[in-house]
Amino acid sequence: MDRFEQILKQYWGYTSFRSIQREIIESVYNGTDTLALMPTGGGKSITFQVPALAKEGVCLVITPLIALMKDQVENLKQRGISATAIHSGLSSHEIDIELDNCAYGNIKFLYLSPERLATPLFKERVRKMKVSLVAIDESHCISQWGYDFRPSYLKIVEIRELLPPDVPFLALTATATPDVVEDIQQKLGFKNGKVFRMSFARDNLVYLVRNVEDKIKHLLKIANGIPGTGVVYVRSRDKTKEIALMLRQNGISADFYHAGLTMEIRNTKQSDWQSGKTRIIVATNAFGMGIDKPNVRFVVHMDLPDSPEAYFQEAGRAGRDQKLAYAILLFNESDTLKISQRLESNFPPIEEIRRTYQALGSYLNIAIGGGRDEVYDFNLMDFCSVYRLNSVKAYNSLKLLEREGYIELTDELDNPSRLIFTVNKQELYKYQVAHADLDKFIKVILRNFTGVFSQYVRIDEAYLSRLAAIPTAKVFENLKTLSHNKIINFIPKKRTPLVIMTTERLDEKNLRINPESFQMLRNRFVSRVDALITYAKSQTKCRSQMLSEYFGEKDSFRCGKCDVCTQRNELDMSKYEFDMILDGIKQAVLQNACSDETLIDSLKRNPERVIRVIKYLLDNGKLIRNEQGLLNWHS
Repeated sequence: MDRFEQILKQYWGYTSFRSIQREIIESVYNGTDTLALMPTGGGKSITFQVPALAKEGVCLVITPLIALMKDQVENLKQRGISATAIHSGLSSHEIDIELDNCAYGNIKFLYLSPERLATPLFKERVRKMKVSLVAIDESHCISQWGYDFRPSYLKIVEIRELLPPDVPFLALTATATPDVVEDIQQKLGFKNGKVFRMSFARDNLVYLVRNVEDKIKHLLKIANGIPGTGVVYVRSRDKTKEIALMLRQNGISADFYHAGLTMEIRNTKQSDWQSGKTRIIVATNAFGMGIDKPNVRFVVHMDLPDSPEAYFQEAGRAGRDQKLAYAILLFNESDTLKISQRLESNFPPIEEIRRTYQALGSYLNIAIGGGRDEVYDFNLMDFCSVYRLNSVKAYNSLKLLEREGYIELTDELDNPSRLIFTVNKQELYKYQVAHADLDKFIKVILRNFTGVFSQYVRIDEAYLSRLAAIPTAKVFENLKTLSHNKIINFIPKKRTPLVIMTTERLDEKNLRINPESFQMLRNRFVSRVDALITYAKSQTKCRSQMLSEYFGEKDSFRCGKCDVCTQRNELDMSKYEFDMILDGIKQAVLQNACSDETLIDSLKRNPERVIRVIKYLLDNGKLIRNEQGLLNWHS
């Protein structure tokens, strides 16, 4: 085994790399700026974790997903790898300590959110770190052409000035069109960089579109027809509950999940589904980030997502164990109308965005000219209630303000209680002697939590209650006392979304929202939605091919398994022959409507095979007959 394989075996238990992982690892290890396009479930994290473990120093991992950041840090720690995370939910003291540990300790991975990079504290400390590699996850967020642009990503390139020139960048994404691929490299300052693409085709995943009026009835058919665990995606929180209840009433184990539930409830529901206690989870798109359940047999979309990127990522959560799985989109004509309504709520008028910004400043009690780089707890529903705002439009106004670079808005953070001892062991001993009533409690902490003198450690008051055999209320009281006496720094648990003011609060006349940029965003949203509607309505092109070509794969193959391919397979002819006949038919009828006989004669091919293709195109609505019975092409 070579060095990379030894690391893979030691920490992950695998003996060989998958697909293009090896080439990416070698490229990064050799100091080359690298962009890796790997679909969901392709094993992206291995491509930076292995070379970072083979090098000296700390690997910076930049990601906007705080929940995913925490999951990966815990995952690495469980494998015996030192890792930490810095994000907007931490106190300045915690951030200070973790940055010190990265500069002077043995931390191998520092996960951080992009807005942290611009802070003076980080810029000062990163110069003292021996940085081996910078990995940028969700790198499509750097591109304004992308579907999830975040202005804070544009600052990433600035850390090149603070690092030695030989520190490589590794950009990772699961969803990038050719325009975005170019944009990522340019915005990250790649010099002679390499691009590695893993095929977007998933051989084990069967894409199906079902044009049905009664989606609920069809969902039941799917749930009863495909054994194993599944995910059902819907647009609204209310529908998650309604559909889960309907499934349970029909004897199917199901639960619902959305961002409006408390973190404890979400964690419980997710755990029950992960363990197999719940068979089907009905969820909004809040569910899925960081989920790595390999044996998902089907993912059903009851509603159209906003883009092929979102659909591909969510559908790709099925079949990560490489066994047969299904991605099923339920669609009907009313979905097209719903999409146009969504467009209006996703892009409120510019004046409404301005009003939302001023209301936010008042709600957070920020004076004009103040608030820059400050972090605020934020409750969207309370904000909307106080200022009588439509919650959907207010949320989308805030997301547009984020795209303009005025604020950052995080999802709800689950920040457990943390503590650190602020005295040394000798001073602590004196305190224990003088405060016998707290001695046993302090010993319980010291025995059960490591590293409490050098870093903040997460604690659970209920767990401490059991260990110390005292009520939870008494645990909380003891922690407050120790904090008041400056023996520990104690940060109680908190669950809230956050708003970060990336600029000072501006008055009405200085808040600029570029109308051209706004219109460009709106147009791009429309074009992505149109691409997804085309995917849903198409009945002549392989589903897998359509998705692969959307992401720039020019040499993709028919999957042979989707609903389109299955229907075409019944024609008993090769793809080449079918495509040649189809192209001939299309060119002929686009010039002039014609009869079946004229068309068959003009193609000079086997008449029986041409008739089969004509019938197929008529059945699938690509050919139609006019009032005279002549054939026309239906675009």
